[in-house]
Amino acid sequence: MAQKEEGKKPEVTSGGDDFQTMFEESMRSVKPGGVVKGKVVGITAAHVMIDVGYKSEGQIPLQEFLDRDGKVQVQVGDEVDVFFDSSEDDNGDIILSRERAENIKIWEEIERAFREGLGVEGVILSKVKGGFNVDVGVPGFLPGSHVDVRPTRNLDKFLGKREKFAILKYNRPRGNVVVSRRVLMEKERDVLKKEILKVLEEGVILEGVVKNITSYGAFVDLGGIDGILHISDMSWGRIGHPSEMVKVGDHIKVAVLKFDAERERISLGMKQITPDPWTTVQQNYPVGTRVRGQVLSLMDYGAFVELEKGVEGLIHISEMAWTKKISHPSKVLQVGETVEVLVLNVDPNHRRISLGLKQVLPNPWEQVKEKYPVGSVVKGPVRNVTDFGIFVGVEEGIDGLAHVSDLHWTKKIKHPSELYKKGDIIEAKVLGVDVQNERFSLGIKQLTTDPWKLVAERYPVGSRVKGEVTSVPDFGVFVRLEEGVEGLIHVSQLSTERVDKPSTMFKVGDSVEAEVIHVDAHDRKVGLSVRALKKTEERQEMENYLKKEKDAGRFSFESILNEELRLDRDEEPQPAEKGKGGNP
Repeated sequence: MAQKEEGKKPEVTSGGDDFQTMFEESMRSVKPGGVVKGKVVGITAAHVMIDVGYKSEGQIPLQEFLDRDGKVQVQVGDEVDVFFDSSEDDNGDIILSRERAENIKIWEEIERAFREGLGVEGVILSKVKGGFNVDVGVPGFLPGSHVDVRPTRNLDKFLGKREKFAILKYNRPRGNVVVSRRVLMEKERDVLKKEILKVLEEGVILEGVVKNITSYGAFVDLGGIDGILHISDMSWGRIGHPSEMVKVGDHIKVAVLKFDAERERISLGMKQITPDPWTTVQQNYPVGTRVRGQVLSLMDYGAFVELEKGVEGLIHISEMAWTKKISHPSKVLQVGETVEVLVLNVDPNHRRISLGLKQVLPNPWEQVKEKYPVGSVVKGPVRNVTDFGIFVGVEEGIDGLAHVSDLHWTKKIKHPSELYKKGDIIEAKVLGVDVQNERFSLGIKQLTTDPWKLVAERYPVGSRVKGEVTSVPDFGVFVRLEEGVEGLIHVSQLSTERVDKPSTMFKVGDSVEAEVIHVDAHDRKVGLSVRALKKTEERQEMENYLKKEKDAGRFSFESILNEELRLDRDEEPQPAEKGKGGNP
């Protein structure tokens, strides 16, 4: 289309032929009914004056040149496309329209985009039933299923965004356009996917965008193809949820861990880009060293402390205080707190470091061992009564245990509650302090002399005793001589004659007399014999009788001696049956 030289109007000369020629050429080059190029030659408060090279200039309402903020988009000298509607109006002025020119250009662009599969730019304006209203130069409709390659619940995030759209269908006479964002995105993804697949292999490092986050990991868009980044491959340290490491929309670098080309499955890792800190933990944190770290989390059983990025250690609840019983780690520590701890154990294979909090403080058990040497006497309240003994409060947080076997020398105690109750104030002797195992051993019976040490003096061998039958097992009879002291009459010592069942001769509660034939204070055993007692009585009677006869001169010395030897042989005890308990 012929145009006038910029900034100039047809020159009027004195020659009538030249003027007539120029006028005719101008009339032939610009004709109504099409889009022509014009130049802004003036701007008023209501109109913009446009010279399109016709016999007269046209004017277009100023509002057709205003942007959304109300500012004029053109200035004098600018070239613009306008629609030459009619050669002149009632006033003889030509009729121009910028809006109609823009509209024609937009529809031509839409038609070309539809034919060639190209995209047009537009803005998503508002939500409507089934999709969105969009402005692509003319009003258009974007179905909800075509807004993204994946279904999305949050549709509001697309409002106001300028995007590129493919033309699905259009009807120019009716002014209808249906567009799709998804179609262009899929085309772009296909192109990118082919490029990614060319370089994709295990070990390669790529950059991607986090598209979605789940409880077990995150999906990362590598450009046309997605990979899964598992939570266990995000950090060398422990994390509770993937959102602690990444957020949707983040651009991150990842390493390809595994690629299944047939199924197009890609496993990704973030931590694999950096060296594994656990390979050097034994050198960096040797056992016995003091280190500082930050408390990351508190569990019922202890606290996790971050020593460095990716390296955590556990302070077990039992390693938080020497003496105080802690119900929960939150009683001692808080998340975010910096603490000093001692390295107790390092296991790089299982990625575990055991830490101690109490070990950086003085050990009160060492002080207790010095303060209460073995043999000293302590006094305190009974803190607790158990089946196996009683706990006595020695100091704040430190209790001593008096085992049930150390409560009384002779009493048979079924349960410590027979002698003591919680709150009783008692004295006890220190038997030992085990610092390593944190045990304080006490004895109450040790405050008095062991009565068994006097048993041998009170019940010498050969003495006659009397007691009460306490039990009658198959191998003999137990007789109580005094509180806590019992003796056993073995079945072989019950009579001068053979006895098969002791229960045929004695029952519990019977009174019995016997002779002491054995005393072992160390093993707390007293052996008794009814048989020996009877022999002793017979001998005594024989001796008394022989003495009387001797005094009367009826027996010779030789006969008396032989009788005594016979009695001695008869009194030798029979060996006890094997496998029977009790005293010999």
